[in-house]
Amino acid sequence: MATDTETTPLTGKALLQKVKELQHLSRREKAKRCGYFSITKNNQTRVNLGEFLNAVIEARGIDLNPDGSKDGRGREPTYRVSVHKNGQIVIGSTYTQAMGLKPGDEFSIKLGYKHIHLIQVDADEDL
Repeated sequence: MATDTETTPLTGKALLQKVKELQHLSRREKAKRCGYFSITKNNQTRVNLGEFLNAVIEARGIDLNPDGSKDGRGREPTYRVSVHKNGQIVIGSTYTQAMGLKPGDEFSIKLGYKHIHLIQVDADEDL
């Protein structure tokens, strides 16, 4: 029977730091020590090497599924914003253009735990 001791695999900067510390070990051992393994019914350790390698690639910021619309010029939007000193969040024209928004378009704001949903309000709904 599988054991109840599950480890959470490392991701992001923590994963990259651990991989650097373990550079003298094999890929399988690195994956295991970073939490990319499971215990089978026979109490055998199975290393999830593919999942580990994908996590390392993702942590390094490499996108294996690039968007086909990119023309190779200029910066790509990051879809990250920060709160300004006056408490406002500015989305930016890159995003509004990508969504086909026009001045005067309205949104409903729904607050959740650690997230905000912007829901576009159709003009027809008000009638």
